[in-house]
Amino acid sequence: MNFFRGVMGGQTAGPQPTGAETIQKLCDRVASSTLLEDRRDAVRALKSLSKKYRMEVGTQAMDHLINILQTDRSDSEILGYALDTLYNIICNDEEEEQDETAQKQADDLGAKFTEAFIQEPEHTTLLLTMLEEFDFHVRWPAVKLLTALLRNQCVQLQSIILVSPMGVSRLMDLLADSREVIRNDGLLLLQQLTKGNAAIQKIVAFENAFERLLDIITEEGSSDGGIVVEDCLLLLRNLLKNNSSNQNFFKEGSFIQRMRPWFEVGDDNSGWSAQKVTNLHLMLQLVRVMVSPVNSPGATASCQKSMYQCGLLQQLCTILMATGVPADILTETINTVSEVIRGSQVNQDYFASVNAPSNPPRPAIVVLLMSMVNERQPFVLRCAVLYCFQCFLYKNQKGQGEIVATLLPSTIDANSISAGQLLCGGLFSADSLSNWCASVALAHALQDNLTQKEQLLRVQLATSLGKPPVSLLQQCTNILSQGDKISRRGSKVQTRVGLLMLLCTWINNCPIAVTHFLHNQENVPFLTAQISENLGEDERLVQGLCALLLGICIYYNDNSLENYTKEKLKQLIEKRIGKENFVEKLGFVTKHELYSRAAQKPQPVFPAPDQMLFDHEFTKLVKELEGVITKAVHKSSEDEKKEEEVKKTLEQHDNIVTQYKELIREQDAKIQELKEQVSSMTTQTEQMQATMAQQLSQIQQHKDQYNLLKLKLGKENASQGANTLGDGSHVNGMQTEEPAQLREEVEELRRQHALLQTQLREKDAIIDSLRSEGSQPTEGATGGPDKSELLKELELLRSQVQSQAAEISQLKTDNESPLRGAETESSSAAPSGDSSLDATKTAELESRLAAQTSEMERLKEEVQVLTEGRAQLEQQAASSTSSAAILQTEMAKLEADLLESKKEQDDLLMLLADQDQKIQNLKKRLKDLGETVDDEDELDTRDQTDEDDEDED
Repeated sequence: MNFFRGVMGGQTAGPQPTGAETIQKLCDRVASSTLLEDRRDAVRALKSLSKKYRMEVGTQAMDHLINILQTDRSDSEILGYALDTLYNIICNDEEEEQDETAQKQADDLGAKFTEAFIQEPEHTTLLLTMLEEFDFHVRWPAVKLLTALLRNQCVQLQSIILVSPMGVSRLMDLLADSREVIRNDGLLLLQQLTKGNAAIQKIVAFENAFERLLDIITEEGSSDGGIVVEDCLLLLRNLLKNNSSNQNFFKEGSFIQRMRPWFEVGDDNSGWSAQKVTNLHLMLQLVRVMVSPVNSPGATASCQKSMYQCGLLQQLCTILMATGVPADILTETINTVSEVIRGSQVNQDYFASVNAPSNPPRPAIVVLLMSMVNERQPFVLRCAVLYCFQCFLYKNQKGQGEIVATLLPSTIDANSISAGQLLCGGLFSADSLSNWCASVALAHALQDNLTQKEQLLRVQLATSLGKPPVSLLQQCTNILSQGDKISRRGSKVQTRVGLLMLLCTWINNCPIAVTHFLHNQENVPFLTAQISENLGEDERLVQGLCALLLGICIYYNDNSLENYTKEKLKQLIEKRIGKENFVEKLGFVTKHELYSRAAQKPQPVFPAPDQMLFDHEFTKLVKELEGVITKAVHKSSEDEKKEEEVKKTLEQHDNIVTQYKELIREQDAKIQELKEQVSSMTTQTEQMQATMAQQLSQIQQHKDQYNLLKLKLGKENASQGANTLGDGSHVNGMQTEEPAQLREEVEELRRQHALLQTQLREKDAIIDSLRSEGSQPTEGATGGPDKSELLKELELLRSQVQSQAAEISQLKTDNESPLRGAETESSSAAPSGDSSLDATKTAELESRLAAQTSEMERLKEEVQVLTEGRAQLEQQAASSTSSAAILQTEMAKLEADLLESKKEQDDLLMLLADQDQKIQNLKKRLKDLGETVDDEDELDTRDQTDEDDEDED
């Protein structure tokens, strides 16, 4: 301990050791000391010297410090000292003010020590295990050290952490730490870890990072929160930017809906803090990341739909129209709304319906255009408004028509300001930036919309009092030529470039507009004069655009003007300019530096107003037209005639192929319809079979009920017979002389009853046989018993049932006559003293005979019900047989139609093959003539042939 007292400040006599010597002694003590207290004190001393003697401590003590991390895991204090020392020698202290040379040396030193530390992957793994320690003095220094390592050697350390087991998961646990210091530094660590590594970004996202980060943002107060909210938003941006997998996971997890409360602003927007501006700016950037034009169209459209449905777009429009919003937030909000509505018809329609809170209310588009053509507004704000207008019209023909309609004479309202009036005002303004912005905006209203190009030709402008109105097209060329006259005194190249882009977009792919342009006798001489002159570097771009405009007049010329046909214009170029010179001037456009910059992304971002020359959509138009115009200029009249002939022939063949395709589609539709009919009939047949089975089941139930009734009747008859015998013996006991005739009638009744039972059993057998034959209607329809035999058996059954009914009626009559005879004999033979006893006996016998008669009547009714059921079964069997025959006939007809359709398809395929061969020969001739032939039609034909083959299979 005396050694440490001398090192740490104790005054001793003699020469003082240097810093390097002291550090060497401390390192020896760390390596050789056996007591934990001595090693701890030595490491503490190294920590105190690490900032002043960074080089010496890093060179001599790094290995000893790493060894401490490996061996002294049980003592959190010495671990904390070791981690702090390593952090001091690796971290580049940015807080101290240093000159550039010293800062560069410090950065180099930190990179050197970082490389030495991560040279062994085990060191990084050891550091990751330190994060599992809950002790604050171990976990916090470990987080800071990992962050410093990532700042110095990000890529190498990312690779090590990526392959380390549970490496990313351990880092994600930092966000759940209850100590805010560790949690906040964990955010900084994850920011460094996720930079530029898609694999780690995906792992972090699937470790529930989105949920945790959004919870932290909400807890900290959203946009009103502090620096922690900013760190969370920066980490979210790292996870989502250019990572389609994480973007889809963010959308599917319904996290877009949780972004909506971020943009809720009050009526009083004054006094925003700098931190709130930063937070809201990052939140808007996060929305833009989800709907960026560089994302896949499907993912962007899905996110745009979600943002509209959850009300996020409506909230952004509220900020857009609010007062007191800072300028940079307003600019970023305009850019965000632009990309949320770009290419989405629903969102574009909603944006068109938004009104500014003014009196009277004005559409938001009009208010924004007023800012765009106002030269007092900031340059970045005007660029943002132009981008918003472009996104509103992108793939929105409805919106294009509404903008152009505000310029037409029939729709102009003198009492209100319209978008068309603002665009015309900017187009003819003295401010060159307003000219350019208005020209580009109007060009986007015509982009890929032939109808609006033709409608815009109707627009007439009043130039001055007493002069007739001129068309908008003519006024643009007039301004262009007037600008050329004063260009010698340093005119506005920006204005002329904007007008030329508008004219090229306007007449492109519109022969009527080309005719209107050529109809003015001054336009072609002006263009040829511009192209033929040898001007300075700044004017070359104007010359290239003039060459492009003249080339469009050649390529889309319908030869309706005799003086300016395709051939005459090419001759004019050859005489006045020269073909090679014309092509060279045309190439100046794509070689311009600002052209390449504008072609990179749709948003107009320029460092200065004078560099605002090219529009993104126009660069795509130039790329499309440059090649075809060059070929059109070099092509001779004979080649054009041959090309036209070949094109006509190809068009004819294409029409034939189209007709065959339509015929095949119709036949396919018919086949599909027939298949549906077959399926419907099959379903009906199955339903009929199910109905038949249900009816057979009902017949079986009726038979079971009949058998139960029959058994019940037999039991009742037996009991009645026994009761009758008992009564007779009792009467015989009382009266010895019973009429013999009455006994005979009773015996005859019993015999008839037995005969009836036998006949009923025979009928049961007949019913069972009929049921077994009727339970297979389908088999009978195809190859079962003959239908005539079934009808004969049914007729036999009907005659037997009728005879049975007659017998039962006769039986009833026979039973009534003996009863009357018995009553007569009893009354004549009985003495007068026993008349009451004979009357009682006769009444009992009469009641029993009446009961037996009622049973016979009920049995008759049951037989009648069974007879009717058999008749219905016979009708259903006949109906099923006829339905099956009809279905077989329809099936045979459908099979014949199918065979005929297949034969027709084979013939059509043969014709298509012949036509395909002819087309290939014609295309080969075109290629021999030097023409570029698109193989799209060929691919379509082959695809259709493949589809036909699949249908045939």
